[in-house]
Amino acid sequence: MASGEIDTVLAYLQNHHEQYRKELIQFLQIPSISALSTHKEDVHRAATWLAHRLQAAGVPHVRIEETPGHPIVFGEVITDPHRPTVLVYGHYDVQPVDPLDQWTNPPFSPTIIDNILYARGSSDDKGQVYMQVIAAEAWLKTGTLPVNLKFLFEGEEEIGSVHLEHYIQTHQEELRADLAVISDTPMFAAGVPAVCYGLRGLAALEIHVEGPYQDLHSGVFGGAVANPAHVLAQIIASLHDDEGRVTVPGFYDDVDGLSEEERKNFAALPFDEEEFRQSTGSPALYGEAGYTTLERIWTRPTLEVNGMWAGFIGEGRKTIIPQSAHAKISCRLVPHQDPQKILNQVNQFITDQCPPTVKLRIDRGEGDPGTVTPLDHFATQAAVQAIRAVYHQDAAFIRMGGSIPVVVTFDQVLNIPTVLLGFALPDENFHAPNEHFHLENFDKGAETIATLWQILGQTHHHQGGTHVNP
Repeated sequence: MASGEIDTVLAYLQNHHEQYRKELIQFLQIPSISALSTHKEDVHRAATWLAHRLQAAGVPHVRIEETPGHPIVFGEVITDPHRPTVLVYGHYDVQPVDPLDQWTNPPFSPTIIDNILYARGSSDDKGQVYMQVIAAEAWLKTGTLPVNLKFLFEGEEEIGSVHLEHYIQTHQEELRADLAVISDTPMFAAGVPAVCYGLRGLAALEIHVEGPYQDLHSGVFGGAVANPAHVLAQIIASLHDDEGRVTVPGFYDDVDGLSEEERKNFAALPFDEEEFRQSTGSPALYGEAGYTTLERIWTRPTLEVNGMWAGFIGEGRKTIIPQSAHAKISCRLVPHQDPQKILNQVNQFITDQCPPTVKLRIDRGEGDPGTVTPLDHFATQAAVQAIRAVYHQDAAFIRMGGSIPVVVTFDQVLNIPTVLLGFALPDENFHAPNEHFHLENFDKGAETIATLWQILGQTHHHQGGTHVNP
């Protein structure tokens, strides 16, 4: 691919700078809150806007796919069956805006201050979805797109992608690709663009400890009947040792050790532990002994209590032995840990800790494994090259402590790797009041994505890489 072509593409993006800002503002004005039924029509309106914008970009095959919930927008542009095919995923739904009184400007009245765009969905994920659209448009309007693109944009990500996996399962042939690209992750920090190559998985369960048939008077029955709240507290306390390690037998059996290269990469990142601590408001940091903070949140599994409740919690005093006590628990898992195996192990351990003086019920939730893409994979290296070309610096290699379930689906159902190439900043308040997106990163993000298409086309052309026939 001649360098002149990418120069023309980047010039197109820069020349349409003001148009793209205005259009992004239009997109952000639509209150596509998927969690609230009162906004069902707004979510559909956002899907329609996005479909029309893909068509205007030059994508010839675009349609809105209805689901039992919110619609999926699918688009496809096949320039040459012999070129690599990229599946672009994103979501156009947004989080609720509560608490509204903490917004400096109305969440659906986008406002630009100091080249920062404030609006719900600006960074998560409408702004980043729109980067993908305009990057494709710049190629389609100026030359020959060096890859085939398939777009998969959903409207239910913020409510758990309820219908997405079924859609992917039933449209595997249509969605076949060589790799997926998602822009729904942050850079490491301001001025530090990043390629995310690993995500943790998730497994969840609820514990229910039941004692007497109802709340009992603590003066009459205290000391003679086991208190479910006490039992639950003892069970919870037994799940970790004094060094922060999970005590469940077998919990770490399938956990891979960190390579020296990864540890060096993490250590070289501009990470300030004290600044991180202050951002949490915690008096001190805590975690599994033998690992740094970044290693703990990116590459080590965890078991956390998400909520506990029992007995009387109202104002004043009510001296009772509660009838029951409950807790919600979740585990963040690293690649190669099997969620069902972990749930079995945690279930058995809790059962073993529970005394016969109470009854125990454990409700198992769903689980998703963690994922990792090798650093030397062609898709990862192409993203690294694209960042270097636009930002004139090397990309940071990072993992994320959270989960993106669709990455697992792409891996297990479509058998393709995913490049996580996002351009939000970690402190841009996604899911919180005053969400915002630095427009410098919006511009550079679109340029990086456009450059990625060029590099993927070049990589395939020069190396004779494998591809699918769409």
